[in-house]
Amino acid sequence: MSATENSISLPTELLPGDGRFGSGPSKVRVEALQAFFDAAPGYLGTSHRQNNVRQHVARLRSGLSSLFDLPDGWEVILGNGGTTSFWDAASFSLIESSSQHLSFGEFSSKFVKVVEQAPHLREPEVIVSDPGSCPSPVESQVDTYALTHNETSTGVTAALKRPGEDGLVIVDATSAAGAIRWELSEVDCYYFAPQKALASDGGLWLAACSPAAVARIETLCSGSRWVPASLDLGVALSNSRQDQTYNTPSLATIFLAAEMVDWINESGGLGWAEDRCGHSSGIIYQWAEERSFAQPFVADSRERSPVVCTIDFEGVDADTISAVLRANGIVDTESYRKLGRNQLRIATFPAIEPEDVEALCACIDYVVEELG
Repeated sequence: MSATENSISLPTELLPGDGRFGSGPSKVRVEALQAFFDAAPGYLGTSHRQNNVRQHVARLRSGLSSLFDLPDGWEVILGNGGTTSFWDAASFSLIESSSQHLSFGEFSSKFVKVVEQAPHLREPEVIVSDPGSCPSPVESQVDTYALTHNETSTGVTAALKRPGEDGLVIVDATSAAGAIRWELSEVDCYYFAPQKALASDGGLWLAACSPAAVARIETLCSGSRWVPASLDLGVALSNSRQDQTYNTPSLATIFLAAEMVDWINESGGLGWAEDRCGHSSGIIYQWAEERSFAQPFVADSRERSPVVCTIDFEGVDADTISAVLRANGIVDTESYRKLGRNQLRIATFPAIEPEDVEALCACIDYVVEELG
């Protein structure tokens, strides 16, 4: 009889030092948690408009400017609610009337739905490709192009390319920011949440905005269009310039994100983080290609994500593998629920140690052998 997840105990010597491989929320570095605990007595439980909080907002904004090497005129703005809220905000404060979207997974398609339901916007142009691949934008008469840098649900990374001279390019970088390099000349608004590559908690969105994006925000938010205050990027911009948010944020999220950005900058910057993630993801992809029962889901190696690795399995149940791993303290390797594939999804964000990725692969080998 085949072994089950309840009867397989992984040898201690195979286990990774840290068993967190979730694609978001992701592993938070122990060092960042300790720094937060040390700072908490003078940081938590006070107004977010006071200097002891605002200095950490300033630290985060300044750190991101350094991480992305933002030139004068670019601004880092932030607000509450995460990327899902930013889609709503963008529908009010960035898209003037028409937009083009690339849809190649669960999260890129969700922004499409937001725009389709917005009564003040035109029906969006949507370019679709199957999960596991990525379409390219085409030059059009729209005023906004909505791209996704890394589709977290499928493990596909897209090249960011401005399709034409006109129109803002806004990029969902939720699982890419802090781990994958990008060219400023190709982007106007690079927005994200910090609970993935930035190894923090959720509840916050951040956006690096070009002068053109800032001008669009100021125009739309000062005109006749009604915009809810919590979704008004003009309000967010004004508050961010004062190193605060419109309403009370999660102070833990801000502090942990600032710690992670500082660590990446001190370690070598965005290029260092991309190399580290590329090394870790390369371990997984090579492992899968060398196994008869596994293969990378994304066929084109150029589109394989360096931070979210999706691996298909054949002849063995991936859900059983993930259940065994979870029972042994290795968590959040399950596939994205709506994709419906016999698959594991493994994050290799900067906070995850490459040697832990190697250990995970050895553990999967052990489980597959035990399952027979």
